[in-house]
Amino acid sequence: MQTTELDPALSQTLDSTGKNGLKLVIANKNYSSWSMRPWVAMTAFNIPFQEVSLLLDRSDTAMQIAHYSSAGRVPILLAGETTIWDSLAICEYLAEQFPEKKMWPEDVAARALARSICAEMHSGFTGVRSAMWMNIRARFPGKGRTIDAQADIGRISEIWETCLALSGPSEFLFGEFSIADAYFAPVVMRFRTYDVVLGPALDAYVERIAGHPAVAQWISGALAETARIAKYDVYPD
Repeated sequence: MQTTELDPALSQTLDSTGKNGLKLVIANKNYSSWSMRPWVAMTAFNIPFQEVSLLLDRSDTAMQIAHYSSAGRVPILLAGETTIWDSLAICEYLAEQFPEKKMWPEDVAARALARSICAEMHSGFTGVRSAMWMNIRARFPGKGRTIDAQADIGRISEIWETCLALSGPSEFLFGEFSIADAYFAPVVMRFRTYDVVLGPALDAYVERIAGHPAVAQWISGALAETARIAKYDVYPD
C-alpha cells in the first residue's frame, strides 16, 4: 500500500474551509478506470485530499480494500465518519460539499444532460469495458473491435458530438471542464491505447482531455508505476 500525503499548503487550505480529512482510496493508475474518475475530478477542481493507493490483483488486495469498505471495490472516499464507495456517488457528494467549485454545469438543462451521460457511462458500455480494458502504458492498435465495442464507440462518439455541438468545438463537453469530462477521461485513455479513429472534432477533444493538467498528472503517475498485471499487458490474438 502506498500513501501520498498532502502538501502542507494544501492541508492549510482544506483546514480553513472546515472540510478536512478527505481521503481517496484508489488502485493502480495504469489500470483502474473507476479510480481515475473522482481523482481527476478532485484534482481538476483543486479539492485537496490524501491519496491511498492499493495494488490490484494481489493476494491481499481484497483484504486491503475491506479495510476501508466492505463493498470490496475502489474508489472509496473517506470524509470524516462518512464513507462513499462508488465513483458517481463520490462525485455527487463532492459537488454538494463544494458548490462553489461548480463541478456540474450551472444551466439546468445542461446539468441534466451531464448527469444523464455520466449515468449512461456508469452503467453501460460493457462492450468497450470487456474488449478494451484500460492500460495507459500499452498500445493495442486495432484490437478489441468486437461488434459490441464498435457499437459503444459509436454511441460515445454520438454523445461527444451532441455535447460539443452545444458547448462549442473548442471547449469541453459542457464548456468548462466538469464531472462529465472526468467521467469520460478513462474512455479517452482507452481510445488512445487502442488507436480508435475518430473525426477531427472528436480527436481534438481527446487531445484536450489528455492534455488537461489533472489528466496529464494521472497519466504521469500511471507511466511511473512499476507494478504490472500480466493479463492486462498483453492482448491475446
